Amino acid sequence: MDLLQSLTLGFIQGTTEWFPISSTGHLRIAEHFFGLSVPTLYDVLLHFGTLLVTLVFFRKDIINILKALVHRNFSSADGKLIVPIILGSIPTAIIAFLWGDHLDALSSLPMLAAGFIVSGVLLLASKFSKERKGAIDMPTALLIGVMQGLAVIPAISRSGITIAVMLLLCIKRDLAFKFSFVLLIPAVFGALGLQLYQEGNALALAGIGVTEVTAAAVVTVAVSFLALKLVQKSLAAKKFWLFSIYCF
Repeated sequence: MDLLQSLTLGFIQGTTEWFPISSTGHLRIAEHFFGLSVPTLYDVLLHFGTLLVTLVFFRKDIINILKALVHRNFSSADGKLIVPIILGSIPTAIIAFLWGDHLDALSSLPMLAAGFIVSGVLLLASKFSKERKGAIDMPTALLIGVMQGLAVIPAISRSGITIAVMLLLCIKRDLAFKFSFVLLIPAVFGALGLQLYQEGNALALAGIGVTEVTAAAVVTVAVSFLALKLVQKSLAAKKFWLFSIYCF
């Protein structure tokens, strides 16, 4: 992997992680045309870059959630997210642990195409949702955790599938947006820890150095803020479903 390829992958990650069009699917396609065989750890490290953006973008919400946790205030608006985040993280962790070793078999171009179509169908269906619920109950949290876990399949958009399902369950758009990306935080920390344990020396064996990883991460962070803001605006304008056209 040369520096230009690494910068390109960082740009793809920073843009497509937030748009509901699957960052992993785009990375796999780019790696295919670059002729690269990239360890999963590299993709996870790029996701860590988007995690930093999540922490900054949602810093006020995260701080309020942590304060509610410390004070055991589960009745406030932020405190009500604590249990759903914990519950949603459980099925995600289980699915990732069980399927994590089979990602290569799911990364063929036909499988990627199928994943984009599935994402597109859910995004299109979300156009017909109706907002009624201002809270996430336990069954919904578990279901969204399962959806996030299924997004381990390349080309299944994590943000797309989680937000679209919440919209279909009549969750209000601002809450769906917040919960989807806050739920990302424990998932990325868990994935990074697991991949470091399983593939600690994979980058060195693949000839990917610190320079390539750092350059990709910097580009990822740089473009992420704009992409995340655009997704937020598309939801508010009820145009989230338009991303389905791109997926198709």
